Amino acid sequence: MIRFQIVTLSGVKFDEEVYEVILPTPEGQIGVFPDHMPLVSMAVPGVIMVRRDQRDSNSKLEYFATDGGIIEILDNTIKILADEAVHAEDIHEEASKKALIAAEEAYKNAKDKVSLDKAQAMIDRQAVRLNVAKYKRRR
Repeated sequence: MIRFQIVTLSGVKFDEEVYEVILPTPEGQIGVFPDHMPLVSMAVPGVIMVRRDQRDSNSKLEYFATDGGIIEILDNTIKILADEAVHAEDIHEEASKKALIAAEEAYKNAKDKVSLDKAQAMIDRQAVRLNVAKYKRRR
């Protein structure tokens, strides 16, 4: 088993023993199993998937939306330090859809690079949340 921890600005979001974690990195998704080699990487905005037990089917995966952060894998422990990570059960799909529309409007109306970057970050954040909500609906 692997100790998996998600630590955000608002505190510890997850800290449990699991079998597998799939993480979003700049190079693509990576799967982490027990006895994974040590690694430090960036996490990009995306979906974190957690399989609690080796016998769990894909329908039992748990999902988190993250805005990115830092991943550390060492001695059967995975730590993710992120500004934000939201469990699928805590995502309000309709609110995320409205926020995405507002972010897209802000992007269209951006007058400078800072406003453009901020709007793009909001778009990315809501797109990830909606993707996680889609996984939740499938279950």
